[in-house]
Amino acid sequence: MANSKYEYVKFFEKESTLIPETYIIIRVDGRGFHKLSDKYGFKKPNDHNALELMNISAQKIMENIPDVVMAYGDSDEYSFLLRKNCELFERREFKLITTFSSTFTAYYQFYWSSFFPETPLEVDRLPTFDARAVVYPNAHNVRDYFSWRQVDCHINNLYNTTFWNLILKGGMTAKEAENRLKGSVSADKHEILFKQFNINYNNEPEVYKKGSVFVREIEDVSDLEVTSNDNLESGSSSITSSSVKSKTISPYMKDALSKRQKDRIQKKLRKSKIRLFHCDIIRDEFWDKRPWLLI
Repeated sequence: MANSKYEYVKFFEKESTLIPETYIIIRVDGRGFHKLSDKYGFKKPNDHNALELMNISAQKIMENIPDVVMAYGDSDEYSFLLRKNCELFERREFKLITTFSSTFTAYYQFYWSSFFPETPLEVDRLPTFDARAVVYPNAHNVRDYFSWRQVDCHINNLYNTTFWNLILKGGMTAKEAENRLKGSVSADKHEILFKQFNINYNNEPEVYKKGSVFVREIEDVSDLEVTSNDNLESGSSSITSSSVKSKTISPYMKDALSKRQKDRIQKKLRKSKIRLFHCDIIRDEFWDKRPWLLI
């Protein structure tokens, strides 16, 4: 960049770098989606096409950003888990959140016509997304975060399913349905659905009750191992070949990895299979099967 007397203004820019050796979760949220869903006539309580549109957008993010090892979404939000040793954009917060929000928005708008061919987007109500990045110090926090999001999905979907059935099938106004559900607990909503509308909530599609989770599946965890055949960068003699050979990549070995090793890891992650599930991510089983998510 050429020097000039105006260059001093760059010192007003503030760079925020996320804490190293922590898990990064980036949550993308739809902006004003309540009005947008009304504008484009989304089905209530769940519009399957709208959820599929969210899913394809999230999948494309994972395909193009291999540092994302897992993504969980429901309604108009998606949370992306980046591996602990992620160095994407040197962990600069603004670069991360603007990249995820703008890229997700671009995919969502691009694929819109595939899911809503009869409803073209209008310039005065384009779907857009914002994003936030949060760092978590340990795996326990990460699991609790995703548990929180899935519990929130269940609570909201049970309420919305009951609310909209009271309106669409029960003939209530929105205010009447709101008053009917005020102070109700989960069992009350199950009873209303079953007795009034012959709906067993437990038989509702899993995608509505549990949300969607994309996982970067790795058949063999050794795919992420550093072997003694890989060269360490100069000045990293404190890391012995035996420790490198026997373990998967430790968070504390990041500085010891050569460019070749980092490229190798990225290549393996990029080639890994991305699979979609609608399952419980609160219990141990999901995480025990995929230890690489929290390496």
